[in-house]
Amino acid sequence: MALLWTILSVSASLLLTPCLMFLVGLMFLASMGKSLGVRRLYVKFLLKIFEYGRENIEISKRQSQIKDDYEPKGTEECKTLANGNAKPVSDSPQDPVCENSCRQDGVLVNSSHVISHDLILQPDPEQNFNGIQNDTDKAKEELQRKSSYDTIKRDFELSDCFEFVRAGVEAIIEDQVTSRFEAEELRSWNLLTRTNRRYEFISWRLTVIWMGGFLLRYCFLFPLRVTICFFGVMWLTFCTSIVGYIPEGKFKRWLNHRVSIMCFGVLSNALSAVITYHNVENRPQHGICVANHTSPIDVLVLACDNCYSLIGQRHGGFLGILQRALARASPHIWFERGEVKDRTAVTQRLKKHVSDPNNPPILIFPEGTCINNTSVMQFKKGSFEVNGAIYPVAIKYDPRFGDAFWNSSRYSMMQYLYMMMTSWAIVCDVWYLPPVIREEGESSVSFASRVKRVIAKQGGLVDLMWDGQLKRTKPKPEWKERQQEEFSKRLKVE
Repeated sequence: MALLWTILSVSASLLLTPCLMFLVGLMFLASMGKSLGVRRLYVKFLLKIFEYGRENIEISKRQSQIKDDYEPKGTEECKTLANGNAKPVSDSPQDPVCENSCRQDGVLVNSSHVISHDLILQPDPEQNFNGIQNDTDKAKEELQRKSSYDTIKRDFELSDCFEFVRAGVEAIIEDQVTSRFEAEELRSWNLLTRTNRRYEFISWRLTVIWMGGFLLRYCFLFPLRVTICFFGVMWLTFCTSIVGYIPEGKFKRWLNHRVSIMCFGVLSNALSAVITYHNVENRPQHGICVANHTSPIDVLVLACDNCYSLIGQRHGGFLGILQRALARASPHIWFERGEVKDRTAVTQRLKKHVSDPNNPPILIFPEGTCINNTSVMQFKKGSFEVNGAIYPVAIKYDPRFGDAFWNSSRYSMMQYLYMMMTSWAIVCDVWYLPPVIREEGESSVSFASRVKRVIAKQGGLVDLMWDGQLKRTKPKPEWKERQQEEFSKRLKVE
């Protein structure tokens, strides 16, 4: 026992100095906004590993398909050749790919779909038809609606409602809303345990690579990331406390800006984050900044490049510690989700914050909940009722290195952080878009929808009209009534 204690003490003393130097180096580079580029080289190496794995999976699938397609047909081919009804088979077998299938990332994907989605029921009946994307499609749709009078001059038939019945069945089979609160499906295996579906025992090479990756992520990266995260949170708490004691003024704002970027830069190392910022000339300096919401780390991703004030729901536990630490150095707005009166006060505080040009830009996620980074859902109108420019930001994560989506109804914050720290890395792109100003006579709802479309287009995301709170609540009764009214208009004949 004494020998073991001696070995542990000697090992700790030998590793203490390198670890301290490593943490000090991270802090120094983060304060300068610099990086050695190790994480980007690490990501490039991972891409080569993924490509090698994809090729092995594709070869394995091709071999298994050839075996399944040709071996069982041996006896049948002999019988058909004997009857003289079969064509001779070529000696060189071709790749058995169906004419209705295509190959994506080494995985065969059937291109024929049973669900057509010609009619998708939306909260706004005017947007029901999926083809409304441009002026030509709108004209076509209007033509269909005008011609419906001639086709329904006759008596009502049961088949007249089949279009809506089919749309309802399609929505049940493939729900647009529910699918946005599940992990984004990958087309190929990224060698992570929780995405290991139908890829067991492909080859001994991939097995060895998977075992090596497991040891790297859980035995080296995970302990290192936990250490960096703990140090980063303590450093953030300490630095914001120091800034909080400085009197209000220009120096405090400058120091808060530098401290914020430095501390979040250190925390980004705990996730091996590789962030690429585009169009930095549009980086917000004041006013309101809105972005699509995938995860709580969205704040970290944006705060590594700029200083923001935050608005959001009060949390306990780990997030509560961070919220209280940030509130010491700069103005933030925290509210209780279930208090309607507090929401009114939040709007007033938001207007007051924006009216002061010395305050940092306030970061808002108008969706109000986390979406799986495949879509952008309805923006709440509250932040768009404040006069002033809106600075849109689009965030797109690369799911090949780890799933950044937080399913708050399934995982706690600590479970989510554990999953993030045992992933390969967090890789994402951030686009700063030009400021958008509310047009004269434009409602806050229309303004919010216009900003949402801009973010969805830049990030390559699907623009949905549905409210993200449907994850927790039932659809509004007025949505059903509007669909019934729209259907009655189609059948009304004078």
